[in-house]
Amino acid sequence: MAIRPAEQLIHKAAWLYYAHGLRQDEVANQLNISRASVAMYLRKARETGIVNISTSTQLFTDDVMARRLEDALKLDAVWIAPENAYLADPSTDIAVLAASVFLELVGKGDRIGVAWGRTIYTIADIMSYADLQDVTVVQLCGNLGAPYSYRPDQCTMEIARRLNAKGLNFYAPLVLSTEELAHGLRAEPVIRDQLAGISDCDLALYSIGAVDADSHLVKCGALTAAEMAALRREGAAGVIAGQIIDARGELLDCSYNRRVISAGLASLRVIGKRLMVVQEDSKFEPLLAAIAGGLCTHLVVGAHMAQRLLDHAGTSAEKAS
Repeated sequence: MAIRPAEQLIHKAAWLYYAHGLRQDEVANQLNISRASVAMYLRKARETGIVNISTSTQLFTDDVMARRLEDALKLDAVWIAPENAYLADPSTDIAVLAASVFLELVGKGDRIGVAWGRTIYTIADIMSYADLQDVTVVQLCGNLGAPYSYRPDQCTMEIARRLNAKGLNFYAPLVLSTEELAHGLRAEPVIRDQLAGISDCDLALYSIGAVDADSHLVKCGALTAAEMAALRREGAAGVIAGQIIDARGELLDCSYNRRVISAGLASLRVIGKRLMVVQEDSKFEPLLAAIAGGLCTHLVVGAHMAQRLLDHAGTSAEKAS
């Protein structure tokens, strides 16, 4: 049910006070209302049961820009985090919102596929604890040996821990040294069955990576900066679950992809809810590629990225007409 205009200030006040820990006077300044009004709104929020992050995300679901973006990009649902001047890092708002959206999308008995990266681990790290029944969290791609907290296995197990769920890791590296080794490993019954089971997931959680020197694949040693630059010249547009895609959202024909142990794009596309979260504005082109490839049904972005996507959709429509 849509939030009525009269209720929006209640939701905003509750969001700022409970999700971000602002004092009542800070909430009043942010919303340009009196402190007495803030106290009244918070009391109403408690009385009506909306003082939890999960429910308050409905405020963003009902945002007009989100609805327009859903129509323009043919997505099932879009959530837009506002640009708040009081936050030193605006991407924090996106992660907080995404954690709440994720919990809303998870159902009892669900099987959830999880990728990796800073965005995913940040979501896991700030996610509220939930005790869901018979939920399984599976790793979407092989692992990396680099000592980062946002490795694939770390992301999977942290989300499983927050949900009190069963976690299933991939006991294989993300990328092999030769195509022959990768082909042989994919044929091993344990790995083969794990890859085949990805399509049985009800929900996928991932972000989209860039194809530049700052890419996780470069920082974690899977590719050198020079190799990544060469792949970009060949048409690389983004990275999803450790795999490189082109601007159409298709797997790039390259040796690197043939050496990767990861869920196939076809398996990802049949997952009913594919939640993509993008924090950085620099990932505009990779995000366009993921959307073009049908790798996203549900999207969480910031207001600036949302406007860029709308502008791009409008320009594309004009060119097509």
